[in-house]
Amino acid sequence: MNRKRKRKVINNLQQSLFMEQIEQVISTSIYPADSVREKLESKFKDRMREELKLNTSVSYVGNKRIPFLRIYRYKEAFAFNFVKDFLKRFGANSDDYVFDPFSGLGTTMFTSMIYGIPSIGIDKLPVAYFISKTLPRLLFLKENEVKEVWDSIKPRIGKSKPADVAMDVPIMQVAFSEENLLLLRKLKSLIDELSEPNRDIFLLLFFSILEECSFTSKDGQFLRLRRDKKVSNPIEALSKKVAQVEEDIRHMRFLYPGLTINKEVFPDVYLGDTRDLSNIKFRKRPTIIITSPPYANRYDYTRTYSLELCFHFVKNFEELKAIRFGILRSHIESKVRKGEKPPHPAVEEVIEALSRKKLNNPKIPDMITAYFVDMQKVINEWYRVLAPGAKVAMVVDNVRFEGEMIPVDLILSEMAEKVGFDVKEIIVARYKGNSSQQMKKYGRVPVRESIVVWER
Repeated sequence: MNRKRKRKVINNLQQSLFMEQIEQVISTSIYPADSVREKLESKFKDRMREELKLNTSVSYVGNKRIPFLRIYRYKEAFAFNFVKDFLKRFGANSDDYVFDPFSGLGTTMFTSMIYGIPSIGIDKLPVAYFISKTLPRLLFLKENEVKEVWDSIKPRIGKSKPADVAMDVPIMQVAFSEENLLLLRKLKSLIDELSEPNRDIFLLLFFSILEECSFTSKDGQFLRLRRDKKVSNPIEALSKKVAQVEEDIRHMRFLYPGLTINKEVFPDVYLGDTRDLSNIKFRKRPTIIITSPPYANRYDYTRTYSLELCFHFVKNFEELKAIRFGILRSHIESKVRKGEKPPHPAVEEVIEALSRKKLNNPKIPDMITAYFVDMQKVINEWYRVLAPGAKVAMVVDNVRFEGEMIPVDLILSEMAEKVGFDVKEIIVARYKGNSSQQMKKYGRVPVRESIVVWER
């Protein structure tokens, strides 16, 4: 048996064993008797169903073979086929206006554009905003256009002046070999000199090679340093990306031979905050939301994407911190402001339970409180701007801290109900395991990743 097939057999066996554990646990309450969370599970039980075939489409895995969307690995993204599926479920057409308030990679807008549906996206993270507004421009490229620009850049790299980057950010001081760092800075300087749209297109390709040219790995809640990692040469890595783009240009023409993109379906993309949409210029009231917010899982996007931020979007550590404390409060450095308190009884119950336990990080209760305070603002804003009858499909992840399960899907759904949304269904897309520390201490309990479907 070859290695690939052996790995597949092992993975299938592990998944089968995990599903058996799920069946054993799922019929048993994971909450204290008569708890708020148990009552929530009972309340929404009839609107919950499994659709585990969606497990790969709620993650970036589904984009690995999609032209252009495969170029940059935004690991928190969902897949092209997920958006395509829910556009179909919602009966979307050119009269609709699709909104992604956490645009990330820009999959929602990209897919909507392919199917001739106007869309708008916003994101508070500068690198996400940049990627989601740049990806659609790849569809206008002609064959050999990117290759010709790259061929004109390569001979000039050695004599180029290195670009300024935010070297006072600690990860930048250890992420690269001296040779790679110098090459990347010289390359960045040449890219900055390009005219539009080539400048943004090559910046996107540049960002897409930073991880492989560094000793870092986008792994979990941090950008992890791996000194034993085999790193790529920046020039070779970018040459491969250029070839990939050229291949995708041809592939898109084969898949969509009659595709035409006009200004009506080209997406509007803004650097903005979905907690306050008052400054966003909507063409009209959105009729569909397809999105996924950051999960309340301690992950800090300004750390995960710090290399990209430091090469282009921030000049120093202070500017990086300003972004960190300005994004949705889903990470461990989140601070609770004066007067803020848990906005839902289930959140209050979890905070009270955690107060009796020894936490591996005492900031976890503040992060949980801040997250749900922010998401309450988000839900209120969505209800305010959406058209009557608008539909929402949002991918969310339940979380578990020190044995305390937080049913994020149900809490957010009840918060949405109180604002005026009708909770149509909660689709369980997959079950995930817990950290090894959680399992050792509290046992392995399935954690839902769900799609909440609401209607205004």
